[in-house]
Amino acid sequence: MNETSKTKLLFDENVLEILKGSGIDIGCGNDPVTEHVVMFDIEDGDANYITKYIKQQFDFVFSSHCLEHMDDPSLALNEWWSLVKDYGHLIFAVPDEDLYEQGIFPSIFNEDHKYTFTIAKNKSWSPVSINVLDLIKSLPNSKLIRLELQDNNYDRRLCLHNIRNNKNNLEILKKPSATYKLIMQHVLFVRRFLLCYKTPIDQTLISDAVAQIFCIMQKIPNNS
Repeated sequence: MNETSKTKLLFDENVLEILKGSGIDIGCGNDPVTEHVVMFDIEDGDANYITKYIKQQFDFVFSSHCLEHMDDPSLALNEWWSLVKDYGHLIFAVPDEDLYEQGIFPSIFNEDHKYTFTIAKNKSWSPVSINVLDLIKSLPNSKLIRLELQDNNYDRRLCLHNIRNNKNNLEILKKPSATYKLIMQHVLFVRRFLLCYKTPIDQTLISDAVAQIFCIMQKIPNNS
């Protein structure tokens, strides 16, 4: 299941109400958040500079697991924010660095991840860590509606941190995705019962688990 589809299972009535308006889904692939959104992905242009391609504003801007691929997440988020109408919303999700990368960067689960994210830390193990709270402070006329760590169906007992010294284990992770998924399903079974296989597992790939930070911002005009 794609990340947006899994995230949608967690939406409450408040989020569903936001998504009733006009919207754009940035980095949606073939898994848009609603049937009627404007779909924007890499074939449509560089999302880091989305205002080069999109000239209208929307009731909501949605993006799931795209910001970590941007060269400049702060610039990208401000670009996305400019597409939000007054009183509209920006909704985005990014992987949590502790649950997803598990103390290893560059990411062994997605080599295109350029940054890691946490809600707020004084110090991170990651050399490219971004505090989401600091990131959203750069958005003008913004009101924080929701900021939460989502770890539904994620088994923290299987989370390993900083496993850097086992070359054979890391080589397994570089196999093609179908092979990787088959191997990791077996590893997951073994570790659940024996807890002895010291290899980080991408639970989000082989199960319906999420390991992400979810944020909703509302744009409030100056005269309000």
